[in-house]
Amino acid sequence: MEPFQQPFSQPPMPRPKNWLVESILVTIFCCLPFGIAGIVNAASVNSRFDSGDYEGALRASQQAGKWTKIGFGIGIAVIVLYAIFIFTVGKNMMQSPYRTSYGQ
Repeated sequence: MEPFQQPFSQPPMPRPKNWLVESILVTIFCCLPFGIAGIVNAASVNSRFDSGDYEGALRASQQAGKWTKIGFGIGIAVIVLYAIFIFTVGKNMMQSPYRTSYGQ
């Protein structure tokens, strides 16, 4: 009598990162349109994985990560450009010959 052998099965695939928290933070603090695209994709990662669509969950995770990173990069770039603009305008205002001195 031969011992019972279980059929070969693959180990379960790990759940892809869903990027939901990061997407929400990017939406609030950095860039609304790209953050929303990240949230939409992030929301479908877990449901696709739970329904057995690992490839779909992986694609949704990659898309959520892409839009979240793009939104974060654009948000940082806008903040840096704004800071440069404020510094330049403030410096030019201080050097302006038409500057008035209050209280003198």
